[in-house]
Amino acid sequence: MIGHYALNHYLNITFSDDKGIAYLQFSKKDENFACTVEDVEGFLHSHNIRYGLQRNIIERLSSHPEEYFFNKVSIAVGDTATHGTDGQVVMAVHLNEDADRRPNEKADGKVDYKDFNRLSNVRKGQLIATITPPQPGTPGKTVTGEEIPNKPGKEAYFKIGKNVLLDNNQTSMYAAIDGLITLTDKGKINVFPVYEINGDVDYSIGNIDFVGTVVIRGNVLTGFTVKSAGDIRVVGGVEGAELISGGSIEITGGIIGYNKGHITAEGNVKVSFIQDGTVIAGEDVFVSQSIMHSNIRAGRNVICNGTKGLIVGGIVQAGEKVVARTIGNTMSTATAIEVGVLPELRNEINELRHQLRLLLESADKTNKALYLLNQLATNGQLSPDKVALRIKLNATKQSLSRDESTIKNRVLEIERLLEDTGKAKVEVIKTIYGGSKIVIGRYTRFVKDPSERVVFTYSEGDITISPYI
Repeated sequence: MIGHYALNHYLNITFSDDKGIAYLQFSKKDENFACTVEDVEGFLHSHNIRYGLQRNIIERLSSHPEEYFFNKVSIAVGDTATHGTDGQVVMAVHLNEDADRRPNEKADGKVDYKDFNRLSNVRKGQLIATITPPQPGTPGKTVTGEEIPNKPGKEAYFKIGKNVLLDNNQTSMYAAIDGLITLTDKGKINVFPVYEINGDVDYSIGNIDFVGTVVIRGNVLTGFTVKSAGDIRVVGGVEGAELISGGSIEITGGIIGYNKGHITAEGNVKVSFIQDGTVIAGEDVFVSQSIMHSNIRAGRNVICNGTKGLIVGGIVQAGEKVVARTIGNTMSTATAIEVGVLPELRNEINELRHQLRLLLESADKTNKALYLLNQLATNGQLSPDKVALRIKLNATKQSLSRDESTIKNRVLEIERLLEDTGKAKVEVIKTIYGGSKIVIGRYTRFVKDPSERVVFTYSEGDITISPYI
């Protein structure tokens, strides 16, 4: 056997740059070479290799050295340093990125290419983001027993923008207001109360659903929907689209609804003109030019008294008053103006009366069928199935009677409300033409001939006309 000191004549040791690995290689090949495990370990120790010895290789080297004559082998392997991971800002709310904007797939597999604008809406007090702490990592160890230093993870910090708050530990961020999460200025996190679109609402933007105010510097095209918990302002026009606002809606241009658009606001609606559209406002509707062939409902007033100030065709309903420069036209186009009650109540009573007609028709059919069955019973000709039918029809009759009573009571209740028409009036600044219909409360007056500068009010069971002052 060759002692471990003599192994220096046969074996060579090299190290990786960080001394994490020691390599063994034969510098002299001798078929008579032989050594023990202890010889190899002593040889390695003489080269200051103290850690990570590869026991299986050492044993194989001592038993079959010829296998290693022509190869370099890792005879000792230390521990690699594990670097720490940096702390991170983790968003608790999904941010809508352009690359992530995919159209919404419905349950039936169809794709709605208008519905992909899912905004990063947050409510006041909602968690926006958290910070995960850094991890320190672990140091490594060289084959010579020395420590290999590692890099610890770095702390993460919020880049604070507008309308956000941090907790006492500075590790959680919350929204200070309702709004839209927006990243600006190298990653600053903001919550903005206004969502602004510099252009049209079309397929490049998609439908909008926002908790704040929406400003559209363009048009809203047919088929698209804009919902806002705040106000909606359109610096352009609205086609056959749907706008729903928890506040007010202002449209610089006009509405061309194509009889399929709907504009609904809990507050006011202000617009230059409305054509073939439906507008519902909890408070007032202000129109500077004209309302043509449209369905308008206002909880309070409809004001159309601009330079043109025209209402023609369709139906205009207001809780208190309607003011217009001109109502109808020389062609006697049917134009209905209804004031003096909340539009919802007027529409409800119309629906109730329709239901009552259907209910009375059903009751009539039921009574006729029962009459025939009762006749058969008197003559002793009622079969078992006819007996069951008679019981069922009697139950139906009672149910219809209860429903009839409920509907009639509600109709009477609404009619009493319709009597309260003290503030109700229709003001015509210039002309009202024949073909127009004025409804105040539960009373109706048809206009046959043109009238100039008049006011329609209710007085002592009738609609009266007085001069507009």
